[in-house]
Amino acid sequence: MDHTDVTRQVEAVWRIESARLIATLTRMVGDVGSAEEFAQDALVTALEKWPDEGVPRSPGAWLTTVAKRRILDRWRRDERFRERTSELGREVADRDGQAEFDAVLEEDYGDDLLKLMFVCCHPVLSTEARIALTLRLLGGLTTDEIARAFLVPESTVAQRIVRAKRRLAQKRVPFEVPSGADRDARLADVLEVLYLVFNEGYTATSGEGWLRPELCEEAMRLGRVIAGLMPKEPEVHGLIALMELQASRFRARVGADGAPVTLAEQDRSRWDRLLIQRGLVALEGSIPVDPARPRGVYSLQAGIAAKHATARTAEDTDWREITVLYEALARRTGSPVVELNRAVAVSMALGPGVALGIVDALRDSGALDGYHLLPAVRADLLQRLGRGEQARTEYERAADLTRNESERALLLERARSAVGSEI
Repeated sequence: MDHTDVTRQVEAVWRIESARLIATLTRMVGDVGSAEEFAQDALVTALEKWPDEGVPRSPGAWLTTVAKRRILDRWRRDERFRERTSELGREVADRDGQAEFDAVLEEDYGDDLLKLMFVCCHPVLSTEARIALTLRLLGGLTTDEIARAFLVPESTVAQRIVRAKRRLAQKRVPFEVPSGADRDARLADVLEVLYLVFNEGYTATSGEGWLRPELCEEAMRLGRVIAGLMPKEPEVHGLIALMELQASRFRARVGADGAPVTLAEQDRSRWDRLLIQRGLVALEGSIPVDPARPRGVYSLQAGIAAKHATARTAEDTDWREITVLYEALARRTGSPVVELNRAVAVSMALGPGVALGIVDALRDSGALDGYHLLPAVRADLLQRLGRGEQARTEYERAADLTRNESERALLLERARSAVGSEI
């Protein structure tokens, strides 16, 4: 195996293991910034050693061992680091340091990932910083990928992450799951982070692959953990319902050649019926008991996903009801992305001409400049209206904007076929 292949394996391992590694190290040193540094150090060591020694059988355990040795070495030689970890209750006796260090590492502290999630969503940080930091540390995303999720410059995200880690260190934010009113107040930010992590796995913003199932699985796992902590919170169940209903389509979303398959073209016999059933059960739990309390944004989105999941064929989809749900969601969020999705539903319920007016208004507002799905949706509407040449131009614009190779190939293929639809 050559160096390039090993490097790719290291990167794949990092995607899967980095969140758990950083969470474990944060428990040890009490600081997310230092924990990420030790984790990155272990990654560099892997890049140096694995090409010659091969990828270990348990790469995550290997990275953890290397990182904890670095922490122990640092603890022994750096008095300031030793004092700081002692203050945080992370003392390790120098005489028998390795043994005690291992004991602390193996101690049952509960779900480290969940604790790290709440640390990253601490109120000392801005909402944008909480989400960016959590996507970076728990999602393993690059600053570029996070920037594309937020539709902001990469430099802005990088600055948010650096400042967030510095702020957490200055405030000595404890590594714990908050309780009482504090936990309730921070739940919305945690759910938003899980939603963004899931979306990155559901449709990767860059790279060759269309899906990153491990990110979706991690988001769903953490969602279930939160549901165990807050079983009576409707929006937790709404998010779980949304994720499981969406994840049910995984097997059908990619063809045998690895190319993306759109919802309308998917083989619905390949949808995971168990996930659909679990999603529908969670959806019931997302409906507030108090009829005066409006449905949350995740419950509404899950309701839309349920309409797709329960339709036997694409033609059986209840697009009018989906349009109603999108209207409610748009009122709740004011999101231009939701408005774009509403336009798609309107096109199916009332026709592409009506929907084109909504999309053109979004384009003229500039709210979705740089978002590749805006020209992609507009292209589809133009093609259905028989304006093939204009559709081709929009598909090509969308292909230029996306960073995902599979999606780019799909958009370019549609651009080639659009001209034939000219009336």
